Amino acid sequence: MTTRIVEQPNKKLWLAALKPPMYSVAVIPIWVGTAVAFAETRTLHEQIFSTFLMSAILIVAWLNLSNDVFDSETGIDKNKAHSLVNLTSNKSLIFWLANLLLCLGVLGVLAISWWQRDLTVIGLVILCCALGYSYQGPPFRLGYQGLGEIICFICFGPLAVAAAYYSQAQTWSITSIAASIIVGITTSLILFCSHFHQGEDDLAAGKRSPIVRLGTEKAAQLLIWFGGSIYVLTVLFVVLRVFPVWTLLIFASLPFALQLFRHVGTNHDRPEKVSNCKFIAVTLHFWSGILLGLGFVL
Repeated sequence: MTTRIVEQPNKKLWLAALKPPMYSVAVIPIWVGTAVAFAETRTLHEQIFSTFLMSAILIVAWLNLSNDVFDSETGIDKNKAHSLVNLTSNKSLIFWLANLLLCLGVLGVLAISWWQRDLTVIGLVILCCALGYSYQGPPFRLGYQGLGEIICFICFGPLAVAAAYYSQAQTWSITSIAASIIVGITTSLILFCSHFHQGEDDLAAGKRSPIVRLGTEKAAQLLIWFGGSIYVLTVLFVVLRVFPVWTLLIFASLPFALQLFRHVGTNHDRPEKVSNCKFIAVTLHFWSGILLGLGFVL
């Protein structure tokens, strides 16, 4: 009986530390960029798509693990039970495991560039990795200056979607850039929502996150405008004939957006209640991205 009581919380902590739902941030940019390329070229290079998808997952795993390492150095995660560094008590192990995942991910993208005899895709991915490092890595730690959402938007929006599109079409597209804006916003929403329950820890560690700068009430109000913009922009791009009309399927994800807005609006100043809002944001990101890409495929 006692063993079961102890093991269950540990299992939950490990799942929280590994963040399996968060890997949608790797999947969606590759899916949307590939879907736009398929809509415009009517061809799909399956080997490139699958290789890029696996590489993106490995690189996001590197980001998650390395961020735990860097956060452990500033003390911001001292109260975070589901930090991998805190769970293992072995910062060095997590650091080198993170670097191994990064190398494997970059090797996959290098393979794509080798197949295509074109360094564009690996160049875009290296830029993504550099910006990703600057988010929490020393000496930059730009996330502590409140720039995390901007970095997230650039990396998982314009850069990642453009790289996925180019890997299929080996050219550029206004449509893929427009689609990348939608993906970038929804990805940044996840990071934005992850701050609501840790405002005190952020402030104590000197991290000027948007929640610290704005306060939870104003941030909750901004969230509505931030999240609602993906639907406004999709309609605008359809009207301008940048997007096909089928991309209006994204409105099927609106219930998740409304759930997120209501939940944060009600609980923004209650850390124990609002801490799960990032997972609602992940659900919104996943389904809006899947539906947007499906609109291009159809």
